[in-house]
Amino acid sequence: MNNTFKISILHVIFLCLTSIGLKNHVTLLPPILETAKRDGWITVILTGIVIFPWILMIIFIQKKSQLQPMKIWLTEKIGKVGTNIALFSIVIFGYILAAFTLKETILWISSTFLESTPTTLLVLLYAIVCFLLVSTNIQTIVNVNTIILFFVIIFGFYAAFTNMQVKNYELIFPILEHGLSPVLMAMIYPASGFIELYMLLFLQHYFKKPLKWYHLGILIFCLVGLTLGPLIGAIVEFGPEQAAKMHFPAYEEWTLVAIGRFIEHMDFLSVYQWLSGAFIRIGVILFIVCDILNFTGQHKKIWYYMFPPFVIFNLALFLIEDEVFVKWNYHYIQQFAFIFIFLFSLFLIIVSLIPNRKATSERQPNQQNME
Repeated sequence: MNNTFKISILHVIFLCLTSIGLKNHVTLLPPILETAKRDGWITVILTGIVIFPWILMIIFIQKKSQLQPMKIWLTEKIGKVGTNIALFSIVIFGYILAAFTLKETILWISSTFLESTPTTLLVLLYAIVCFLLVSTNIQTIVNVNTIILFFVIIFGFYAAFTNMQVKNYELIFPILEHGLSPVLMAMIYPASGFIELYMLLFLQHYFKKPLKWYHLGILIFCLVGLTLGPLIGAIVEFGPEQAAKMHFPAYEEWTLVAIGRFIEHMDFLSVYQWLSGAFIRIGVILFIVCDILNFTGQHKKIWYYMFPPFVIFNLALFLIEDEVFVKWNYHYIQQFAFIFIFLFSLFLIIVSLIPNRKATSERQPNQQNME
C-alpha cells in the first residue's frame, strides 16, 4: 500500500465523528426517547460505560491481524470459503445500513423543504453524489470529511448555545421516574451506534499507526457527547412526552433557533449538517464494501456493479409506507445492527485465537522430517 493512501488516527477519529455521529445524533434519538423518556440521557451514559470494555477488543483483533486487510487475514485463518461467507455478510449489511440512511435522509428532505420534488430524482441525485465519493480513495474521503466536519461542529454548538434561552433543565428530573427497566431496555439503541466502531477493522490497513485504547476512549466519549447533546436538548426544549413523539427531534430543535426578534428560521443550517453527515456516512460504508469486493480505484466496476443494485434497493424501500419504515428504522434495524455487529465481533475474536493455516501446514512437515 502506498504511503500516500495512509491516514492518521486524527483523521480516523474525525471520520467516526461524522459517519457514526450522524446515526447517534439523529437516528437514535426517537427510539431512545420513546423507550426511556426523560431518562434517555442516563441510558446513553450507562451504555457508553458498559460497552467500552467490549470496544477495547478492537485493539486485540488489530494486534492479532497486524493491520492486514481483513480479507487477507481471515483467509489465512479460516480459508477462502469461510472468508467469502463472512465478507459477503458484511457487504449485504453495509448495503442495508447505507440504504436505510439514504431513505431516512430523503424522507426528511421530502417532509420538510422539497415536498413536491419526485422521490426518484432525489434518490438518483444523492446516490450519484455518494458514489462519486466512493469512487475516489480513502485520502480524498478523509480530506472532504475534515472540511465538512469543521462547519458541522460550529453549527452544532451555535444551535446549542442559541437555544439556551428556551431550555428548562428541570424537565430532566425526576430521575428514574419509571424505574430502571426503561433505561435498560433502551440501551440497545445507543449501543448499536457505539459498536459500529468495529467497522474500523475493515479500514485498518489504511492506518498509519494502530489504534490505542485511549483513541477508542476518546471516540466513545465524543459519541456519547454527540448523542447526549440533542437528546437532552429535545427533553429540556419540548418536554419528554412531546420529544418522544417527534420523528426528527434534532431538526425540530433547529426550528427554535433565533437571534432576537428579527433573525429566525435558521433551520436551513441543519440541512447542511444532515446532508453532509449522510453523504460521509453512506460514502464510508460503501467504500468499505468497495474495498471488500476489490473494486477500490476501479471506477467502471464501482458504477456497473455497485451503483445499480444500490439504487434499486433504495427505490424498493420507498414502496414501504413512511410510518412502517420509520418503525423499522428506529427499532428493528437498530436492534439488528447491534446484534449483527456484536456477533461478528465475537466471530473475529474467536478467529483471532485460531492459529494461521499456513503456519500449521508448515509445522506438520517439519515434525514429520524430525521423526
